[in-house]
Amino acid sequence: MLRVPTSPASPFLARAVADARAASKRRAAELPLAELRARAAALPPGRPFRAALSGAGSAVVAEIKRRSPARGELRADLDPTRLATAYRRGGAAALSVLTEPVHFDGSPEDLRAARAAVDLPVLRKDFVTVPYQVWEARAWEADAVLLIVAALSQALLADLLAEAAAAGLEALVEVHSEEEAAVAAAVGAGLVGVNARDLATLRVDQGRLAQVAHALPRGATVVAESGIGGRADVLAAEAAGAHAVLVGESLVRSDDPAATLAGLLGRPTVREVARSRAPAGLRSDEGAAGDEGAAGDEGAAGDEGATREAGAQSGAGPPTV
Repeated sequence: MLRVPTSPASPFLARAVADARAASKRRAAELPLAELRARAAALPPGRPFRAALSGAGSAVVAEIKRRSPARGELRADLDPTRLATAYRRGGAAALSVLTEPVHFDGSPEDLRAARAAVDLPVLRKDFVTVPYQVWEARAWEADAVLLIVAALSQALLADLLAEAAAAGLEALVEVHSEEEAAVAAAVGAGLVGVNARDLATLRVDQGRLAQVAHALPRGATVVAESGIGGRADVLAAEAAGAHAVLVGESLVRSDDPAATLAGLLGRPTVREVARSRAPAGLRSDEGAAGDEGAAGDEGAAGDEGATREAGAQSGAGPPTV
């Protein structure tokens, strides 16, 4: 039996949840849950999301979003296919795609296009509070779904985790405080995101992960969300216990997302690799001609600046989502 969602304390979250729930009701009127489940059941198994974040060093979940409440429009010419391809080339372990239309200009079409472009697992990022949204995430070919503890009672969170498992989805359980981390632990969450952004003020507290780490579920895969602007931020998150970071705005707004992502991971860019392989006499800007073509659709233009932007120093600008 469906439990009634709680009323989130954050005014923004309350509005976003209400908007998302109303939209899901409209979609359910056109496509009943039974039919939606049948469509989802006909799909091949999803791509492992949590497993993709395992391994040596921090992994990056690269996000595709058109706008944010804090920053407004992020990229007018955003193409989810090109962006997903650039993220894959830069070393992303997984994708996160906004499907919420009112506050983030997201859509299921963005999710489908991104997933079709690469072989990476994809998270549906939205304000999910009812089972219908879980099943439509699977029907849209997502591999994981976001569940925000601040928007859910503990009982409803447990219900939705079970619903996600039944749908063949993994769930990233998002927390913002020690109390929410304890709720995630109580329901046995194995994949937990710690969001450094305050949902009431939309400000970022980069010490949030360190503050809540002791209350997180033991053995969980931990994803640091928000406030990741450079390589130093990635290393700080790793030191605080994160296995992965979720990065959106700094990648979406970059002139060269692949190079920026490579910088977050501490990896050389395509141009740097080309220069290292060139004969000594050709290691110059002229000698690296053609690197742009090797870099693919997004190009390598500006990748030196983009790598500096995501390099070892994160103090060059404000932290981004």
